[in-house]
Amino acid sequence: MGVPLVMVRSAVWFDIPVRDLDRAIGFYSAVLSVEVKREVYPNFTIGLLPHGDDGVAGCLLTSGDTKPSTEGILLYFNANGRLEEAVAAAEAHGGRVLEPPHPIGSFGFRAVVLDSEGNRIALHSERLVA
Repeated sequence: MGVPLVMVRSAVWFDIPVRDLDRAIGFYSAVLSVEVKREVYPNFTIGLLPHGDDGVAGCLLTSGDTKPSTEGILLYFNANGRLEEAVAAAEAHGGRVLEPPHPIGSFGFRAVVLDSEGNRIALHSERLVA
């Protein structure tokens, strides 16, 4: 008999490299309309993004061996029902719109922006407006 399949998340954690932690905390707090918490550990400090019990979490991290990037993986953030507001907050907090809100078929809508640190991210919503 085989091992029973258990539903698990493929992704469990992500680090977003930033140059200025305070600036990045301000950007993500405003764009996502959440509190990004500064957490201090013995050898590092992070901006912890809020997360639920689904097993997926992430942080903002300054590190000498990683740097912000416009290339590679595209991480989607939840802006459900407030996509235009999130895009406006991105611009107001040092970001830049690369692709304004647009439909992505049956998956809803997205915008692609540069965060305050130079990372390319997507903002996603099931609907364009609330």
